[in-house]
Amino acid sequence: MSNWKKRLEAGALALVALALAAVPYCPAAGGGDRQALGEAKIPAGPYVALTFDDGPRDATTPVLLDGLAQRGVRATFFVIGENVEGNELLLQRMEGEGHQIGLHTYHHKMLDQLNAAGFYAEVDSLRATLTALVGREEFMLRPPYGMMNAATQTRAAAPIVLWSVDPEDWSDRDTARQVSVILDNTQDGDIILLHDIYPASVDTALQVVDALMSKGFHFVTVEQLFAIRGKTPENGKVYRKLPPEE
Repeated sequence: MSNWKKRLEAGALALVALALAAVPYCPAAGGGDRQALGEAKIPAGPYVALTFDDGPRDATTPVLLDGLAQRGVRATFFVIGENVEGNELLLQRMEGEGHQIGLHTYHHKMLDQLNAAGFYAEVDSLRATLTALVGREEFMLRPPYGMMNAATQTRAAAPIVLWSVDPEDWSDRDTARQVSVILDNTQDGDIILLHDIYPASVDTALQVVDALMSKGFHFVTVEQLFAIRGKTPENGKVYRKLPPEE
């Protein structure tokens, strides 16, 4: 896990610039700074990780990336291999702008229903595609529909990231409802699930960012959330949220 530790340390240091960029959006936030990873100072929580599945999509993902960039927010994108095809520049833009990229299989197949060969065809083929695009090999995994079993965890060769807040944005295009669900249920350390393939969900995401930032929340990638909580992700282990230790 040494490569993960290096990535987490780098991510935590990057939070200094991220926190400075976020200051105008949370003037009411208090609590002072706390110190993490040497001299790198990051603000006290609450923290939340905004994650997106099923993309990228050329009609919606750039709009989302533009909105996140305007707000100084980093998110995590669990991408599908067949949607990466033709959208390679979007993936490189995500990486270049400090977002985290993760695995969501090549064809959005349910991993718990695949044998070993099928699993590796779905996961390792996407891993190889992403490695060729961004030049690294460490990616977290989100199984489609959150469906998995013991074999999935054994074969993953990656931390498995699910979610703790889900407005089920696939079920309608009601941004107001989705925003309400997220705001009513989000706490420090939560991982929010949305999909960047729907215009309404892009609107939801940006409205949620503005609303939670005004309440003092800081948006980070899943990797950065691990670093903040002082935890190193383990291959095959399932994570739904990373709340502060009591």
